[in-house]
Amino acid sequence: MCSCTGNCSTQQRLEGSMFKPILSVITVVYNNVDHIERTLLSVINQTYERIEYVVIDGGSTDGTLEIIQRYSSKTTQLISEPDKGIYDAMNKGLVLATGDYVLFMNSGDEIYAPDTVASVFASAPDADIYYGETEMINAQGESLGQRRHKAPENFTWRDFKHGMSISHQAIYIKRSLVQPYAPEYQLSADIDWILQAAKRAGKIVNVRCYVAKYLVGGMSKAKHKQSLLERFAIMRKHYGLAPTLFNHLVIAFNLGWYWLQHRRTND
Repeated sequence: MCSCTGNCSTQQRLEGSMFKPILSVITVVYNNVDHIERTLLSVINQTYERIEYVVIDGGSTDGTLEIIQRYSSKTTQLISEPDKGIYDAMNKGLVLATGDYVLFMNSGDEIYAPDTVASVFASAPDADIYYGETEMINAQGESLGQRRHKAPENFTWRDFKHGMSISHQAIYIKRSLVQPYAPEYQLSADIDWILQAAKRAGKIVNVRCYVAKYLVGGMSKAKHKQSLLERFAIMRKHYGLAPTLFNHLVIAFNLGWYWLQHRRTND
């Protein structure tokens, strides 16, 4: 996939190069000693200098905190204390964030390349939301390819009706548009959070490149049924009951077709 600035005109690149907002990157972690360093380094090693880095640790006891503290000179704020779950921790990060934009890069996930943030903001000036594609990785950091849900060409809040087409790690949102994560959702509040911001957004920019690496797994996989129920409730809230029922039939068909195609490929 091409670089983020590859599809921009000379004028767009010039305007983007003069646009230097502060990005608040927030990392939430709890007992993830095997993966936290990769995440930290992907943020710390960015060529873009105007980054505020907030790390929220849930009181880790496995050595995670010691790794974070090795990079204390590179982080802006660190909190290590028990929390009420991942979205409570992420809300703590939002309270501490002071940047123009926010990006969540939680433990195990990575900003795609050292020049990614610089390329995102160089793609166009002063967007409400920037977004791109996500590469899936396994626990060894090896690529598993692109997400099944590809990012839409022109994203609006209506584009989540058939699934979360932009991953949480691949969206930069102007901080003035975001609200706290809804406490009633334990596994899928990120969907509601993005939709709430997208409804208030005007200028949304597709940077047309990979911007994040996502570590497969997580609580939403371990508690799949609860995650699906929460997603249905969120979709119903934003799109209505009848459209959500119909859209879930479409989702089921698309998922079945996807797995059928890939099974044939692997046979």
